[in-house]
Amino acid sequence: MTRFKRDFIFKNDIIEVVAKNVRKYRKIEGITQEQLALDIGVSNDFLRRFEATKGKEGISLTTLYKISIVLDVTMDKFFQE
Repeated sequence: MTRFKRDFIFKNDIIEVVAKNVRKYRKIEGITQEQLALDIGVSNDFLRRFEATKGKEGISLTTLYKISIVLDVTMDKFFQE
């Protein structure tokens, strides 16, 4: 079987896009960082750092899933620019 290198474009700032969208949808729902953090079981400081540092803090898939449930947003919306 012949294999060859395929070319893909991977966004380097995808975590920043996710962080901005978490903040955007949180504000649309009128939920504070403190309330969202409580709802998903993380510290308010963690959520504040995630949004403020534009994702440099990082986030797990499980946490992002919980956020999507609380904000009633499908996961794909967090990845859209």
